[in-house]
Amino acid sequence: MKNYIIHDPWHIIENQFRAEHNEFSESIFSIGNGRMGQRGNFEESFSGKTMQGSYLAGVYYPDKTRVGWWKNGYPEYFAKVLNAVQWIGLDIRIDGMLLDLAQCEISGFERRLDMKAGVLYRTFIAEMPTGAVVEVTAKRMYHLFQSDTASLQYTLRVLNSDAEVSIRSYLNGDVVNRDSNYDERFWVPIAEDIQDDLVLVTETKKTQFRVETHLRNVFYVRGTVQASGTKSKEQCYVSEELRAHLNVGESIRLEKYVAIVSSLHHPLDKLTEVAQSSLAQIASKSYTELVQLQTDAWARIWEESDIQIEGDIAAQQAIRFNIFQLNQTYTGEDARLNIGPKGFTGEKYGGVTYWDTEAYCLPFYLATQAPRVARNLLLYRYQHLEKAIENAGKLGFDKGAALYPMVTINGEECHNEWEITFEEIHRNGAIAYAIYNYIRYTDDTAYLATHGLEVLIGISRFWAQRVNWSEQKQQYVMLGVTGPNEYENNVNNNWYTNKIAVWCLRYTLDAITQQQAQQEDCLYALLSRLALKTEECAKWQHIIDNMYLPEDSDRGVFLQQDGFLDKELIPVVELPAEVRPLNQHWSWDRILRSCYIKQADVLQGLYFFEHEFDEDTIRRNYDFYEPLTVHESSLSPCVHAIIAAKLGKEDKAYEFYLRTARLDLDDYNNDTEDGLHITSMAGTWLAIVEGFAGMRVRDGKLHFQTFIPKNWQSYAFHVQYRGTKLYIKVSQDDFEIKNLSDTEISIIFNEEQLLIEPEWKS
Repeated sequence: MKNYIIHDPWHIIENQFRAEHNEFSESIFSIGNGRMGQRGNFEESFSGKTMQGSYLAGVYYPDKTRVGWWKNGYPEYFAKVLNAVQWIGLDIRIDGMLLDLAQCEISGFERRLDMKAGVLYRTFIAEMPTGAVVEVTAKRMYHLFQSDTASLQYTLRVLNSDAEVSIRSYLNGDVVNRDSNYDERFWVPIAEDIQDDLVLVTETKKTQFRVETHLRNVFYVRGTVQASGTKSKEQCYVSEELRAHLNVGESIRLEKYVAIVSSLHHPLDKLTEVAQSSLAQIASKSYTELVQLQTDAWARIWEESDIQIEGDIAAQQAIRFNIFQLNQTYTGEDARLNIGPKGFTGEKYGGVTYWDTEAYCLPFYLATQAPRVARNLLLYRYQHLEKAIENAGKLGFDKGAALYPMVTINGEECHNEWEITFEEIHRNGAIAYAIYNYIRYTDDTAYLATHGLEVLIGISRFWAQRVNWSEQKQQYVMLGVTGPNEYENNVNNNWYTNKIAVWCLRYTLDAITQQQAQQEDCLYALLSRLALKTEECAKWQHIIDNMYLPEDSDRGVFLQQDGFLDKELIPVVELPAEVRPLNQHWSWDRILRSCYIKQADVLQGLYFFEHEFDEDTIRRNYDFYEPLTVHESSLSPCVHAIIAAKLGKEDKAYEFYLRTARLDLDDYNNDTEDGLHITSMAGTWLAIVEGFAGMRVRDGKLHFQTFIPKNWQSYAFHVQYRGTKLYIKVSQDDFEIKNLSDTEISIIFNEEQLLIEPEWKS
């Protein structure tokens, strides 16, 4: 673990230059606006440990798969959101020597992310090898108010002697991905222009996404605007340089305004026009005005999604950091975009979409954003239904069976680890559950008729073909799968997978029955088009009635899979600290043979389907599996926090909340340098709202069952539900509820039915 981020309710602060941990800090100080984003790289040159990263949502390359042993069904490529044009770059020379923090004596260093305003700040004093001392102050924003633009302000002042200073500001399109399978460069140069603004046009290989970047530099020397610097260009690179003689105490300032537009969002023949217009709009404003616009835009977001905690600054900082990263990763503007596990903070997982979105992220957006945002997440999958049917076909399934990819950008499976690509099929269930979750929360039953039911039928057809009848058991079984716990591969009858398959089949049949009552004509047309017959539905019902779900009757627990009790059940607390995380110390063989669980598996099912089980059943399974869980998936602690809260295990609920909330800030799993765990950040929100506040939707009504950690004075949040916006505040001895909408709402709060009038307060 690392523990040097200063605790502060609204800021992420690093107050000392730590070159050895710079990549960790680059992840922590990443910023974005839903359309694009960047790691917290330095503007000036840096020869130390760094991973340059600037990303555009949806702009990807199909990097050719590299495996040692090819298996039938393997995807031919792994899709990757690309490291894009480096626009922040500055070459700064003091008396001819390059400013490089790896080669200087650094003091007064601070990196500070203002989450309230969405601005990244950095200050430092550097003593050059020549003895010259300079002070730098930098600000950077990815504009939330105009998402195809960004800007930075960089001020350098000489402190101890006169100096000749040069600043070269550039756009560099000759960038690489560290995770390129064959060290390939994914961009080709199209055009460079330096007539007015600096312009760089590049295009991705194969996918042919065209990206046009326009940059305007404004230089100030001693506070006075200067004429343009000296411009130059070469292939995939354009720059502008200004030189100035500075006396002691004098400064030079550069403001960079950039517009980055792509063919994903605009026709090719309109890119220049759009970029010029966007750049002109932001460049016409002072930097102070831009900061204010950014602050105002973030204020609107915080009004909807902030969680306030009194009495625990570490917890407060952590939840805001998680909410901040979620909102700058995905804004719901475009149904073609989704949420990558690393967002705009690193290359791991390629920026692609996993089941994390449906299982963890959707509830956050349902409760904090307009319904269209969550609906767009569902539409992303609906638009890929034909690809899901193709994916299933590649594995031998037919007749409209749909297997959604484990990893994708365009709907096509692009993951090449066999235990995930072929076996981790529970992702299908998460997509079906998201439809159910969205409809029960929003009451948008029309979505079922227009989009949802078709997806459910495709998924159900997959499950019906994936199971087989066991003569020995006289039940249906599911062989050769990997459940959510990836520390066990190729198992038989993973309880969670079998359970969610049965649930999907049942929910699909229920949805058909519902549509018969409400949209009979539309339903008949859909079933005719999909050739769904009564006999097929009867087969689904037979599977529902006869699915094998492994269980240990002596312990009263569901078995994670067949043979789990053959393992040596040694609790995690007996593991030496020096072997954790296991995935960084043990062989994969040893992990697979152990009893240790990477993330919630059986408990994931108990979280989803809590209403089907009594509290004693949930408690027995929690008490059995939690001591065996190492939580080496970022998605694990939040589920355990929610279940612990339900069971009245308040200390454990708080422990797991803090672990999921500060997972990246404190680098619990020693992997934050690869990028932040964006999708698990939604789980942090869940840990408070569904865990501590106990929010559930039952029979069309919001329920809350609250508790508050002992060291907190209060916590408060907003939720939107079917057109009503509520403010909930829970204190040690009291609570407060406000209805911030125009209509009344009835809720169940701590087992009491309350009618909440607009602006009602307890």
